[in-house]
Amino acid sequence: MRISRRWIAALVASVAMAACWPAGSAAAEESPTYSYLSGLAAQLTGPSQPPPGANDWSCRPAAAHPSPVVLLHGLSNDTITWNTLSPVLVAAGYCVFSTTYGTGPLGPIGAISPVPESARQIADFIDRVRAATGVSKVDLVGHSMGGAIPFYYLNHLGGVPNVDDYIALAAPLHGSTLSGTDALFSSVLDALGVRDAVAERCGPCQVSPGSPMLDLINPDPAIAPDIHFTTIVSRYDQIATPYTTGLLDGPNVRNIVLQDLCPTDYTEHYELTADPVTVREVLNALDPANARPADCAVVLPYIGPLAR
Repeated sequence: MRISRRWIAALVASVAMAACWPAGSAAAEESPTYSYLSGLAAQLTGPSQPPPGANDWSCRPAAAHPSPVVLLHGLSNDTITWNTLSPVLVAAGYCVFSTTYGTGPLGPIGAISPVPESARQIADFIDRVRAATGVSKVDLVGHSMGGAIPFYYLNHLGGVPNVDDYIALAAPLHGSTLSGTDALFSSVLDALGVRDAVAERCGPCQVSPGSPMLDLINPDPAIAPDIHFTTIVSRYDQIATPYTTGLLDGPNVRNIVLQDLCPTDYTEHYELTADPVTVREVLNALDPANARPADCAVVLPYIGPLAR
């Protein structure tokens, strides 16, 4: 699949529309907007602020939801990524925490740092959450790189005993071809003689197909049989490709392809974290005893549901 002019135009339009999109913590807490645009608007109006409801360090988990939820963004930040899901989780009674990790030359955009460095920052943040809330385990919800990097935490930083549920949204667990552009990008770096140097400092570059880092990430649920893994992917993903890279295999895994639940959901990579079907399935994964089917709707890339 090629990244077409249609995708580029949609992204440019989404950025332009974001300035006029309803946003702000109070508004989001009252009625979350199921659109990637609301996250962009939140970044414009309150740059690099925690998403609504997140990081209340006085929050103590209730018996119904004993594990605090840690939200981990991809090549973005927590303001943009979790503007929808965070207030929904808080309204459902969860203690929610998020952080922007792995920043570098792209300013407020995180997940840029090498995977081991980002994983150490995530480990430190999880330790802080556990200490503040007095719990032994957290639930992880990660998008894109934020769904893949925690496997490094599990494998190499002693994270297995600290995690109960692990939910990965559109994560490049087995590498990503970036809709076919990864090979071209790699060939350009090879021609310039800088491929290895770039890969050493660029976290997203370390999940290219065939990268040695993928072996270190080792996305094998068997390493943690007591963790409940859930993956959620979209067939229309243009970044974590093929979309099956976001799936896992094991008895402690549930894989969800959005279009199997809702054929009219055209969510792509970025809208996924604000997609109403995804949000419902995250809630179901965190609280399976009270799970209910997601309401199907027509969901457009970047924009969200046509009516809600």
